[in-house]
Amino acid sequence: MAAAGWDPGRMAPSDADISQCVACGLCLPHCPTFRVTGRETASPRGRIAAMGAVAEGAASPAEPAFRTMMDECLACRACEAACPSGVPFGRMIEAARAQVEPVRPASDSLARRIGLTQVLPRRWLTRALGLGLGVAQALRLDHALVPSALRRSTPRVSLRQQAAPLRPMGDGPAAAVLTGCVMDLAFRPVHRAALRLVAGAGYRAVPVDGCCGALSMHHGYPDAARSMARERIAALEGADLVVVDAAGCSAHVKEYAHLLADDPEWAARARRVAARTVDLVEVEAPDRDGPGVGPVAVHVACHRVHARAMTRGPRALLRAGGAEPVEVPDGTRCCGAAGLYSVLEPEMSATLRRQKAEAIASTGAPLVSVANPGCAIQIAAGLREIGADVRVVHPAEAAARR
Repeated sequence: MAAAGWDPGRMAPSDADISQCVACGLCLPHCPTFRVTGRETASPRGRIAAMGAVAEGAASPAEPAFRTMMDECLACRACEAACPSGVPFGRMIEAARAQVEPVRPASDSLARRIGLTQVLPRRWLTRALGLGLGVAQALRLDHALVPSALRRSTPRVSLRQQAAPLRPMGDGPAAAVLTGCVMDLAFRPVHRAALRLVAGAGYRAVPVDGCCGALSMHHGYPDAARSMARERIAALEGADLVVVDAAGCSAHVKEYAHLLADDPEWAARARRVAARTVDLVEVEAPDRDGPGVGPVAVHVACHRVHARAMTRGPRALLRAGGAEPVEVPDGTRCCGAAGLYSVLEPEMSATLRRQKAEAIASTGAPLVSVANPGCAIQIAAGLREIGADVRVVHPAEAAARR
């Protein structure tokens, strides 16, 4: 029988955060998993009640039912944005997962533990594996080696794009453009467009590589996330501005101050970098001359719309490039990518993927703007599944097309 209560040596949801939930249920209509299942155990209220049971010593993070409740959550934070009591559900679910991962059966956790604590922190290893994937895809070996369900969640790596290095652009105050991990491997053209936009806004745009640590933090490995945060801070703190063109990564870097708040050596440095960090869509891009790209459906990633309450930015950037933003029905519902969720929870992810793809296709727009790599991979797969002739572009690419 697993010991009840939180492990005191690990991050855990605080009693104050748990008690802040008054179980009013106003979050329920905003929770994607509750909307699909109708189950209380798949709702924010149910998950917080389960956290409360562990905190009181009546349950254990090692119990399969508790693990399932935490695993099924997308951590999209739609509930957080809707909560009238301001319950900080995002940090609560991350803390609960930090309790679950050490007691998860090894057969269920080994691959993710290696990936999130050993591969992502090592840029050379991430890049080597990514290039290996690119070679396999070029030779179509991935079709033989990778199950079709997993291929939908696997980014495409262009060896031609990887062969062309990113270089600084422009003059003016230094702006570090964080290239990240998956974003740099699968979406390097986005970085080129981002560098041009930042340079056009009057900065010297300098690419800075390395994983921000968001995936590790979201999936229960805060120590690895803190280690990556320190490395990124050391590389970014000399810049006047830090620009991130992946929505989930920009939200995570903005939270470095919270992540390292208890670290006396890094807390102040984390606050300074977080304060200087902006999402690319917050950069004032100059209007461009020439014909625009026409209507573009707008998908706004969860961490941008819920965690950072940013809805204007993507549309403003699209308009600066001459695009006509088109709203997607039920547009703030999660697409089901959610970091590694599409791999770890494929059934729920597939349901949400199809719903999002159908909503985008219903707009009639030939393009959809997506500013997060996981969302881009997920939505592109969903559009292929339903046979929709809609192309996924980053708002930076759309804005730079004129």
